[in-house]
Order: sequence, then C-alpha cells, then structure tokens
Amino acid sequence: MRKLVLSLALLAVALPAAADWVVGDARPDAPALAARGAYQVGVRTELLLHRGQVDILRATAANPAPRYDRALTVEVWYPAQLAPGEREAVLYTDVLGAGANNPARPNTPFTFAGRAARGAAALKGAFPLLIVSHGYPGSRLQMSYLTENLASKGYVVVAIDHLESTRADKAGFASTLLNRPLDDQFVLDAVAGWSQPGSGHFLAGAADAGNTALLGYSMGGYGALVAAGAAVDLAALKPLGVTDTTAFVARAPDPRIHAVVAFAPWGGARQLSSGASLAQVRVPLLFVAGEQDTIAGYEDGVLRLAREAVNAPRYLLAYQNARHNVSPNPPPAASYANREDFSAYAESAWDSARINNINQHVVTAFLEQTLRQRDMGRHLAPDSELSPARIGPGLTWRHWPAAAEKAD
Repeated sequence: MRKLVLSLALLAVALPAAADWVVGDARPDAPALAARGAYQVGVRTELLLHRGQVDILRATAANPAPRYDRALTVEVWYPAQLAPGEREAVLYTDVLGAGANNPARPNTPFTFAGRAARGAAALKGAFPLLIVSHGYPGSRLQMSYLTENLASKGYVVVAIDHLESTRADKAGFASTLLNRPLDDQFVLDAVAGWSQPGSGHFLAGAADAGNTALLGYSMGGYGALVAAGAAVDLAALKPLGVTDTTAFVARAPDPRIHAVVAFAPWGGARQLSSGASLAQVRVPLLFVAGEQDTIAGYEDGVLRLAREAVNAPRYLLAYQNARHNVSPNPPPAASYANREDFSAYAESAWDSARINNINQHVVTAFLEQTLRQRDMGRHLAPDSELSPARIGPGLTWRHWPAAAEKAD
C-alpha cells in the first residue's frame, strides 16, 4: 500500500498542472487556429498485427517473397467524455536513438507530459479519421503537439509505430519504402472495423473512416502520397538498394482518403514518383517544408512534388532557412546529452514551439476545409495569417488550384 501511495504521489508531481506549459500549448504569438478546440481529449494505445506481409529484408534469390506478421503499435487520440476526477494529463514514454545496438546513439527512454486523459471514454459521433505516419526513424509520439490538438477539435487521430522504422528498431530502408503505404491502408481498414456499431471496440460509433486524411512526416509523407495514388517508379528503387521490386505493386487509392498533409515528404528529389504518377493524385494536398531541407530537398524535392501533382488542389507552407525538422515536437530534455539526438528534433534557425503552433493553425484550416467542407478561405488565402504582413517574416505560402500549371 505504501508503494502504491508513493507511486501515485510521484505521478501527481510529474503530471502537468493546468498552468504548466506542455508540448503543443499555444504561445502568446500563436496564430488563431493553434488554440485547442472545445473537446476534451482521451488517449489509448492499441496493438495491431498485419499478417502475411512480404518480409523484404529477408528476401533471397531462393525465397524472394518470404512472409511475416507486422506488429504495429498505434496511439489513438479522440474526443472524450471525462469521468469525475479524470483530467487531461498524461505522461508519454518514448525513446531516443537510431535503431537498436547503436553505440553512437543508444536507445534512451524518456518521458514527457501531454494533455490527454489515458483511457477516457470516447464520445460517440462521426468524427473524421486522421492517420499519422512518422519519419525514418521516428515514433508515433513525435508529433503529439499536433495529434492532441486535432483530437481536441473533433478528430480521431491514430499514429502508427511502423515496424523496422522506429528509433527503437530501425532496420533496412527497403522495409520503410515498401511498407509505409501498406501500413497506412491496413490501419485505415482496422479503424473502419473498430468504428462499426456493435464492434465492442471503444471507438465503436466514434470514428468516420469514410472521411479520412493521411498525415505524414518525411518517409511518412512519402507513404501518404503513395497511398493517395502516387505510384512508385520501380526504376528509382534500384539506386536505393532494392534489387527485387516485385512487392511494390501499384494500387488504386482508397476512396475513403480525402486529403493528405505531407511534412517534408521524402522521395521527390529521388524521382520516386514521376510527374505522370503525381498527376494521378486528386485529393487536396498540404505540403509543409523547410526551404533549406538537405534530406528531402526543397526545389528538386518538396516543391517539385507540389508543382507536379497538377490534378490536386495544393498548398505549400515553406519555412525560410529551415531544414528537415519542420514537423516534430521540440527536442526533449533527454536529447541534450547527444548532439545527434538533439539534431533529430531541432531547427537551428527556428524555435520548434513556434513551428508547432504555425503547423497547428495551417493543418486545422486545411482539414476543416477538406474534411468538413467549411469555408476556411480567410485562413488559407495569400493575405491570411500566414502572410509576412500578418505573421511576420520567414514564411512562404503558395496555392495551386487543381490542374494549374504554375504557382500564384
């Protein structure tokens, strides 16, 4: 009993009070839509098993398509009904590093606070579904500033830990190239089943999987675009070490996917999708990038993707002088002990909390317009809060209507 009381006391000390700053809170200079919404937020962790998938990392000439089961951990944030005594205060546990057994960047667990109630009851309602995909390597928790914020605005948000692509289990790149869009599709199907009335799942009657957006960072952005119809050019895979491309089967996009948010999507500079393939994407797209991105590329990377997806309405928010880390949470305190771990989160020319607030604003406006058909023109127009005259210098904001040939 004394141990239980002590544990609860320590937890109470660690969890944030309402007045404490938490990752994702709106700063005084945040744009209008960065503020949390009207819904209380619950969070739960779920385990999924995608059976019988091609194990590309263990393929051989004698056995070119071995199969395995892909275990996927997902974090689910959702509009909630809190019971008396419950509050929106949670500790998340994540890990630093770049794969197991890496002496330069050992896996180091760390905790950080959030604003969600672990295990709270879900509200019933047709809340649009958002599927979130991390970078390589990354984690399902690396964009909690955004996932919690969007759940508070009436979305069910499901973030995936992609097997062989997290900071804990990073493995060969071919797995990430093959499995990102497949994992997204599998999770969409799983949540569609959970949300059916009578399923017995806590999301029964809560999520509308027929009204889904994909949100992805770096390799997550690549996977989201592929899932939305941008087929992979098989010839472009060979320089990346993929010698057998038979598992990369082009699939028609799922009609339940109505929008994509791609943060620093990788692959444009590598020509992974041709212009003709990008032209097959027809759902609205929001790109967020750093103009000095040396990983995904900007002029030949993200900007190229935005320009060549000509049959989709597109928006591009570019952070001037920023590089690749325009999507994650701010660097956790534990990362200060290792330069590489810190650099995996930080932007040298930008404050990460400032980036987080701007992302919350623009993603909210984009999703409200595309998934809820609300007129958000005043937030998405060239002279909106994102213009230098309103928000200050440092941003480039562009819009291409569907089938346009050049930017405004």
